[in-house]
Order: sequence, then structure tokens, then C-alpha cells
Amino acid sequence: MAPETSPRPGVQLELTEVETKLRKLLLDVASYIDEQPASKTTAVEVPKQLADEKIVLRWTGGWVRDKLLRVGSHDIDVAINKMTGEHFGLKLQEYLEIPGNAEKHGLLEKSEKTDKLSSKDKAKRVAPGLHKIEANPEKSKNLETATTNIMGIDLDLVNLRKETYNEISRNPQMEFGTAEEDAVRRDATVNAMFFNLHTCQVEDFTGQGFDDMAAKIIRTPLEPVQTFKDDPLRVLRLIRFASRLDYTIEPETEKAMADPEIQDVLKIKISRERVGIELEKMLKGPRPRMALELINRFGLYRTVFTDPTRALPADPDTSLFQPAFEFVDSVIQGSAKYSVIADHLLRSADEQYLGWICATMMPWADAPTVPHQKPLQRPYFSAYLVAREGWKAPNKVCDVVAASLSNSEEIRSLVAQCARGLQRPDTINPTSDATARDTLGMAIRRWGSTWRTQVLFNLTYEVVLGNTSQEQLLHSYSSFLSHLAKLEILDADTFKPLLKGTDLAKALSIKPGPWMKDALDVVMAWQLRNPSATDPTEAIVAVKKARESDN
Repeated sequence: MAPETSPRPGVQLELTEVETKLRKLLLDVASYIDEQPASKTTAVEVPKQLADEKIVLRWTGGWVRDKLLRVGSHDIDVAINKMTGEHFGLKLQEYLEIPGNAEKHGLLEKSEKTDKLSSKDKAKRVAPGLHKIEANPEKSKNLETATTNIMGIDLDLVNLRKETYNEISRNPQMEFGTAEEDAVRRDATVNAMFFNLHTCQVEDFTGQGFDDMAAKIIRTPLEPVQTFKDDPLRVLRLIRFASRLDYTIEPETEKAMADPEIQDVLKIKISRERVGIELEKMLKGPRPRMALELINRFGLYRTVFTDPTRALPADPDTSLFQPAFEFVDSVIQGSAKYSVIADHLLRSADEQYLGWICATMMPWADAPTVPHQKPLQRPYFSAYLVAREGWKAPNKVCDVVAASLSNSEEIRSLVAQCARGLQRPDTINPTSDATARDTLGMAIRRWGSTWRTQVLFNLTYEVVLGNTSQEQLLHSYSSFLSHLAKLEILDADTFKPLLKGTDLAKALSIKPGPWMKDALDVVMAWQLRNPSATDPTEAIVAVKKARESDN
């Protein structure tokens, strides 16, 4: 929530105790560098006009924005006027190796044990490593950064920079720049403000950051089309910021974000890992529906949710996208008619995140499968490939998408049969009772640990397809889930058999082998029919009968 009065240039921020200590440490490192001969203070060539300058440090971007919004942050970007981030990080480690400096800043308590450590080992304890992230202009990762963690805060260290272009390549040349030049190259005015560690003042070099924050507006510091061509990922970043902050995107910026040329560059030029990082942050943020609405409004679905490695056999049915995310949002918001669904299928932040993933995959749900490169393997679902290649989703996410589609017919059929049987018991087939504890429990075990998300996926699919009324579907799925709860089998996928496979083999006097998997399923089905049983004798009898009937 924004402050009642918009902060103006020159405002001073109230730092936390840890931030105050970190500021003092960084300033001491800056002084330490300034006291050294010029030949030892830089590992790269800097412009002559910077050679005689002292080190100036600023905290930048998101930390400043969040501080003005009174939101805590454990990530700080540090901008350095005349030194690369990697070299400053090395100087930080060098400074902490000097005896007494770690203790001076409260990073290492003095004790007999620490007294025996070498200076280098002490430094390792308080500044655990420096990681360099290389620039990759071909994928619009234009800036080399160095990262470390100190005082529990993740620090990104980078020099102030400007970007210059030539006629041969659109990839920028990164050069040392001024704070003003650095500010205007950033993605949004509200992310382009600095906190000067020396003056303790907020600096708004674009001249728009404070005003845009007060008006709750997202805009690019420079002309938006060129800004997005320089780094197309900024399109997704601005969607994320708008949805996180509940800000409005300025009209000219919106127009550029919907530009097909910009979207083509985004689709081709940006690494899909970076797309995935932005998407995950959107869907785990405070307003995932708003983020998906913006993706939909700007016509970005085919840009984000695609497989850039191959031509898929069909286009996505994007008409299903909006009803899908609107439905998932309605369930998460939780009015009474959705309460059973939400209580059982969206119990945690992780399950809600997977629910949003379900919504994003609806346009691909009916797309034809893609042959596997190995002829004997099952073909790929298009939605699985879009998740795997389109935004490099983790295996767990890809697998739940595939499982939702693999088990779709069984899930939808069993839900419908169970609901019908509960409503009209006279229609139940005693040989395949869809309301029976063993039938339902064994189905959950087949679907596996992500069965809740798979059920939500298929409910969403049926809702957006519209072949059955939403009210009827909600009633069926709610009845199904309530019945599982009544039977106490919501966690059937975690139930342990009364017998181990080796014990069962011994009881049957048969050598262990592949037969045991089916036999243990017989045991588990018997357990589900007899939930209070503790003696496995009858379960063994059930296995014998099943084997005799098979033979």
C-alpha cells in the first residue's frame, strides 16, 4: 500500500537495524578501496573522468520501491560508480580478511574458538562466496552481475552502466555510466530510483518515479518500443510489477507491449528460463489473476505458452484461457458454492500455484499429442511440452500436467459415476461400485500424490468446455470430494500395506518377483474394504484367490 503522501526527492528512508549495519559495512569497504593506490582499485578500464572519483554506492531498483511502499525486502541491488560488481565483491572479502574487521561489524563474535581461525577462514564464515553471473546479450541478459549473501541479505553487485548500440547488432555494448544514464535504462520509472548510501537520500533521476508511484502507474523511463526491443523480457516484468503492486500500465507502454513485433522478439530472443522465472513470480504473487488478464489482453498467450523447439500439431484454443483463470480465481476466492472444492483441492499456496498452472494449460488440453522420439514410448501431450519447453517448468509441474491429461478420462468418469451413485443408490452396479471405499482409494493411489491438482485440472476443463452446467459440475465434484472425506481416504496415496512384499512372498511360498506389485494392490484393496483390520491373514487369502482366478 502506497504512503498517504508521496515521497519527494531528498526524502530519507528509515533503515532496519540490519540494513543500517550493512550500509556501514559497505561504506567502510568503499573507504578501504579509496585509500588504496588507483592501480589496485579496478580490474577493468574505466573512463578517465571516473579515475579520480571516490567510490559511490547506491541501493537501487526494487529495494528502494518497496522501502517507499513500506514493504520489507531481503534482496538489495548495489550499484557502484567506478568498479565492477565482481571486483567490489572481491574487495569486500579482502576487507573482511583483515583482522578485527569482521568482529567490528558484528559478523563474528569473539571467542576462543574463533580466535583459532585464520583470517581467511573468518572471512569465509561472514562472506560465504561470490558468484559471478555472466552477461548473455544474445538472450538479452545484458548485464554481468556478482552476487553474495551477507547479514542474511542477498546482494547483487553491479556497476552503474549505460548501453550503446551499433548498426551491426542490436545487442548493446555495456559501458560504465552515470547514475542518470543507469536510471533511464531501467524497465520502469518506479524501479529506477536510488538510495545513496553516503547521503541517505532517495534519488529520482528520471524525474517521474515519485509521481508515478503516487499515481500508481507503470511506465518505461524511455520510449517504450525501444525499451522493449532492447530487452523484450521487460514486457513480462512490467506485467509482474503491475499485478504485484496493483498499478495501471501507462497507455503508450501498453500499446508497445501488445506490438506483435515486440512479441516476436520476446518469443525468439529471450531464454525460456527467464520467461519461467517471471511467470512463476506472477503466479505466486498477490494478484495472479490480474497478471493472466494482462497476458490475455495484450495477446501474449502464444508468446508465453508455446514450445519454441518444435512446430506443434495444432494451435491452442485461446478462447478457453480467460474462462479458465476466471474459474480458478473464483474457487480460490472461496464463495460458499466453491468451499468444498477449495478446502480439498487448494489447501496451500503450492496447490493454489498449481491451480493457476492448470488454468494456463487449458488452451492446450485438447491439442493432439506429439510422437515421442523413441517409437515405443508414449507420445507427448502438447501441454506437457509447452510447460517443459515454453517456460522450463520444473519436473513436478510438467509431470502433474501430463498426469492430469493421462488420467483425465478415468477422473471425469469416476467423479460422475460416484456422484450419480450417491444421488441414486439404486443405480449402483455392485460389481463396479464407484462409491466404494476400495474403488475410490485404489483410484487415488493410481493417480498419485498430485491427484488433487489432477482433479482440479479436469474440473476446470469441464467447466470451460461448457458441455455440462457449472452448477451440476460443482455439485458432482463436491459430492465426490465430500464422500472421499467421509470415507477417510483423501490420503489413500500414502497408505502403507499391512504386508511387505517379502512377507507376502514368504506367506505364499513364492519367490519375490514382478507378481508382487499386483498382489500388494490386492492387499491394499482388501485393507480399504476393511479399514479397521490389523491381521493380514484374510488379505493373504484374498491374494491367493486372485492368483487362482488369474490362472
